[in-house]
Amino acid sequence: MQRMGMMIGLKPEKVAEYKRLHAAVWPDVLAMISACDIRNYSIFLKEPENLLFGYWEYYGTDFSADAAKMAADPTTQEWWAVCMPCQSPLETRKEGEWWSMMEEVFHHD
Repeated sequence: MQRMGMMIGLKPEKVAEYKRLHAAVWPDVLAMISACDIRNYSIFLKEPENLLFGYWEYYGTDFSADAAKMAADPTTQEWWAVCMPCQSPLETRKEGEWWSMMEEVFHHD
């Protein structure tokens, strides 16, 4: 299992909409997350800075393939089209990233 964390900004005028969307995530989106071997997925919001922190545990063996599978899913693409206008990527993100991936520097069970 691999723990993964990521961050992105949230536009201030979209906070309520983002919370509403994530209070009722589409069932097919949730099913695709599970089908891509992602478990224990959480998104946290830090206000008033409006930073989102995402965390999940990846139980698969080929994250790139699973990420591509998710990205190819039409329902997931629709979901992202609804959510992405709410988000504000960090200026320091790596090329090709939307959410900025984070390095795990400590863990304790």
